[in-house]
Amino acid sequence: MPARDYHEALWEGVPEGLQPPRFAERLRFLLAHVPKGASVLDVGCGEGRFASELARAGRVVVGIDVAHEPLRRARARDSAIDVRLVGAEGSWPLQDCTFDALWAGEVIEHVADTAGWLSEARRVLRSGGVIVLSTPAHGPLTRLALGLSARGFESHFDPRSDHLRFYTRRGLLALLGEFGFEDVRTRALGGVPGARRVLLACARRARF
Repeated sequence: MPARDYHEALWEGVPEGLQPPRFAERLRFLLAHVPKGASVLDVGCGEGRFASELARAGRVVVGIDVAHEPLRRARARDSAIDVRLVGAEGSWPLQDCTFDALWAGEVIEHVADTAGWLSEARRVLRSGGVIVLSTPAHGPLTRLALGLSARGFESHFDPRSDHLRFYTRRGLLALLGEFGFEDVRTRALGGVPGARRVLLACARRARF
């Protein structure tokens, strides 16, 4: 199945109008790291919930996604939103050094070509721009629980799942550093210490 058809099929199974999980907490983290007036690229914008809130809070936002369906929903919900279709593979049709910030909420774990994706993120950010992202957390207690439960392990790593990557804080810090990002800050949300559910990160694109 071509990548575009695969992503369209995934969205057909997602009920319209769902609020993203831990939306308010992730939005607060995002707004705390993106100043008013900043130009923001929302990568994997989905139905545009974060893009709309960013614009309402005084940021200039462009959203991109790899499927038509979420963009249709985004435009139907907010006619003023600027959302664009991009390919699931290859470069994004955006100029170099265009944005002050990039937001990717629950996206990086779905990316097959992580190196290519982070290279594009760095390319479109201005020198000193920030990348802000969230992804499911895999802390020590979560990893231990998965190792002790065959059923839990099989469910979590279901080969039919659209989650392709699994991140720990240390792994994410190392990955961002390897691709030219510095001053990395992280925060974990939900669950109990050692078994948080969401990992938030913000990092600055190294200056020229």
